[in-house]
Amino acid sequence: MNHAKAMGEVVRLPVQHADHPADSAPDLDAPAAAPGNGGASNPPTDPPRPMPFGDAGDHDADGDDGEALEGRVLVDRPDTFRPDVRARRMTGERAQRRPIIAPWLRDASEAKATVRWAVGYAGHVTGYHAVRVPLYSLRLAGRSPRGLYRVVAGTWRWTFDLESRPLRTHAIDRRNDESYLKLMGERNDRVRSRLFISGAGVVGAGLAAASVAAAGGVTQTAVLAALVLLLGWIGTPTDRRILDTAVVSSKAPKLTSEIVVRALAALGNAEINKAVGKGGSGITFPAPITRDGPGWRAEVDLPYGVTATDIMERRDRLASGLRRPLGCVWPEPAHHQHAGRLVLWVGDQDMNQVRPPVWPLVKAGTTADVFKAIPFGTDQRGRPVTLTLMYANMLIGAMPGAGKTFALKVPLLAAALDPTAQLRVFELKGTGDLDFAEKVAHHYGSGPDDVTIGECLASLREVYKNLERRAKTLAGLPKDVRPENKVTPQLAASRTYGLGPLVFVVDECQELFSHPEYGKEAGELATAIIKRGRALGVILLLATQRPDKDSLPTGISANVGIRFCLRVMGQLENDMILGTSMYKNGIRATTFTKQDRGIGYLAGEADEPQIARGYYLDGPTADRIADRARAARKDAGTLTGYAIGEDTTTPGAEDGSSLLDDVAAVLLPGEDKVWSEVIVTRLAELRPTVYGAWNDLDPTGKAKQLTAALKPYGITTAQLWGQDETGKGTNRRGITAAHILDALNDRGNVTP
Repeated sequence: MNHAKAMGEVVRLPVQHADHPADSAPDLDAPAAAPGNGGASNPPTDPPRPMPFGDAGDHDADGDDGEALEGRVLVDRPDTFRPDVRARRMTGERAQRRPIIAPWLRDASEAKATVRWAVGYAGHVTGYHAVRVPLYSLRLAGRSPRGLYRVVAGTWRWTFDLESRPLRTHAIDRRNDESYLKLMGERNDRVRSRLFISGAGVVGAGLAAASVAAAGGVTQTAVLAALVLLLGWIGTPTDRRILDTAVVSSKAPKLTSEIVVRALAALGNAEINKAVGKGGSGITFPAPITRDGPGWRAEVDLPYGVTATDIMERRDRLASGLRRPLGCVWPEPAHHQHAGRLVLWVGDQDMNQVRPPVWPLVKAGTTADVFKAIPFGTDQRGRPVTLTLMYANMLIGAMPGAGKTFALKVPLLAAALDPTAQLRVFELKGTGDLDFAEKVAHHYGSGPDDVTIGECLASLREVYKNLERRAKTLAGLPKDVRPENKVTPQLAASRTYGLGPLVFVVDECQELFSHPEYGKEAGELATAIIKRGRALGVILLLATQRPDKDSLPTGISANVGIRFCLRVMGQLENDMILGTSMYKNGIRATTFTKQDRGIGYLAGEADEPQIARGYYLDGPTADRIADRARAARKDAGTLTGYAIGEDTTTPGAEDGSSLLDDVAAVLLPGEDKVWSEVIVTRLAELRPTVYGAWNDLDPTGKAKQLTAALKPYGITTAQLWGQDETGKGTNRRGITAAHILDALNDRGNVTP
């Protein structure tokens, strides 16, 4: 059978029919007969009318083409086919209905922003013209003589019917006496009535003038001013303005289908060129091009075989074809439709030129909840973009100067405004960009030196050990309290369980992960925390300006939930932050320019990556928010650690050593259990600069200090029987050597 038959061609199929048994089915290769030609074998000039599948047995009333169509099935339905109600419901046609109420009216924040803009615009225009009232008055006064002349001349012309003079002159020139006499009669009648009206107007004006003259000076001044302004308005030339322009409009050109097609044709895509060329099928628009926020929105059905990703990959060429700045042109796929449906949004203004709105949480009295969506920024259309920190980790990547640290401030300050969340913040650049966190952080460090990096590693070890405790606590709770086997807002709010959110922030994390001594262990710990901590209330926020395999372990880049990629230079960096194949799929942070600070692709929060511009928070603003966060934590009783002046430095972190290593070093061979005060004395002898202050405490203080220091490692002390200096037996707090060795083994075998 020839498979190259045209669409709509009648195909013979073996169909059971009363007059044609199944065993006498027509030949499948025989050409279709044209209606009315007696079943001739010559193909018809026009294709037969498509019929619904299975209507082969239908006949016309007169039976002329019954034999021609009998035993044949027409596979294409007619264009008049409409699905029934159930079919429309099942195919989701409801999703294609256009909204009755404009989307910006249904969105409270967008509606408020629109009203706020309208009020501000009206206020600016009013103020601008108000201060120029004296100038406008002088301008009208200068034009009032011209206006008076226009009034007098116009009244004279109207009264004596001078506008009809050309008609009378024409009648005289043509020597048409009858027409001239008729025109003169009409003119005389018209002049008589108009003289009466003009006379009455003059008398009325005289009486009004007399009344004004008899009135007070205020009335005279007001009437005279109004008369001068009116005459000035009348005397204003048609090509001149009275009021100056308060707002200079830089209106972008309207987006039309012709412009869109022209731009698409300039991309150099072969299928698009065929479609728009001579004899091509063209490019269709399933919906009208409409205004969408501060720009135009067009939906385009691309030619067969062309996807929205193909257009996104050529965004710079598309912007050239549209003759618009690159920051105004944002193509994206229509995720609820087929792959060939393109949604093109063209803004009136470059995204990096739009003034960023104020962060909603800047407002005094507002708090945040890490379990709920927090405002992160706005998209290219000015719509809010949110992200949810709980049950996810975040990775921010960019080249230097692209706005990475400012983007990190937003989720960090949002977490600070949640009094239940414990913060551990390490800024490894050393410039103090996150120094506001000192007011609220349990752990804080700043600088790329070994001491700060050692403290960061020690804090990571504590968090990793804390995962085990959290998991055991969660597993020990009743099923109805932990229905999804993860930390819930109710569990986090209770201090009994110790399951409050823990947010660990590392800016310039490449300094940590690429460290020659601590990097390997830090990468393993961070990977393990990302994998296991999601359900246990532990959140990692990492930011880096060097996203490569040496500075960012693949276990982190592959498992982090939320990614924000600002401007990067190459495909490798792009995919390290956003995920494998993102560059290939058209999600390219390499297209951002130096002016696009703070603008990037946010992946992991929505179903598809979205353009976002993080809210801008400068230093003073961040300090004010941190002050509010500190006050809220103080009221809630959750202000701890570094923020209240406690020494949170893990002993040994200053020089990279570990307390566990030091304790193991001072244990004598064969010792199983040792009092805490003895261990502290030995530690002070081993490292006087680190543990010397501990040795100045009394025996009870030494025991408490060591107990608190070992707690983050999951090691507890207990009452041990032994002999004191006098040989007398007594019970004192102490450690078991096996516990120290087990903890060291666990640290060396971190399971990512």
